[in-house]
Order: sequence, then structure tokens, then C-alpha cells
Amino acid sequence: MRKKNFKGRCEKRKISKCSEVCRTYDTIQYAYIDILQMNDNIKEIKCNVLLEGLEYTSDFVCIKTNGDLMVRECVYRKFLMKPLTVKLLDISREYWLKHGVTDWGLIIDEEI
Repeated sequence: MRKKNFKGRCEKRKISKCSEVCRTYDTIQYAYIDILQMNDNIKEIKCNVLLEGLEYTSDFVCIKTNGDLMVRECVYRKFLMKPLTVKLLDISREYWLKHGVTDWGLIIDEEI
């Protein structure tokens, strides 16, 4: 989850399951989009989707082959328990629950 007009470094990639150019802002997003691309249960991928009425975006919103939505937020393990991170993740989870999405989850970097 990021601020709407995040100004950090990004890598732009064209992914076949995404209608727009995907912008990834960290190594977790970069690696996870490859996993989504190879997943046969994912029909379409949307990156950095704006949460309407908020100043934040969700990392990935995917449409599954059965038509259901799946939302994933990427977070580094070292930030997982920080109060702001917890607050933002709660905002995302609640937003998507209000929109009927039950498949919401976190993507966390590997423990070293």
C-alpha cells in the first residue's frame, strides 16, 4: 500500500495479464507479479489500484478465472509491526471487505 502520488523509484513492465504498464516500487512487488503472471487461476492483474475516497493504493487487485477479486498488499517483514503499516493494512482490508472482497492477503519478504 502506498500514497496515491508516491514519488519513489519504480520499474515499468509490460505484463500480458495487465492492460496497462505495471509499475513496481520494490523487490516484493517485482517478484510477486511474476508469480501472478504464471498463475493459471488469475485472468487479469491491476497494479497500484486507487482506493476511492482515500489517498492510498492497493498493490495488486486481480480478477480470478471464476470472476472473483483477489487483493494482495506487499510489505517488508521489518515494517510489519510498525503502527503506520498496521493502520494502512487495516484500512485496505476494511475497504475491500466493504466492496465484497474476501480474498485479501499479505505478501511478505522471506525471513533471513
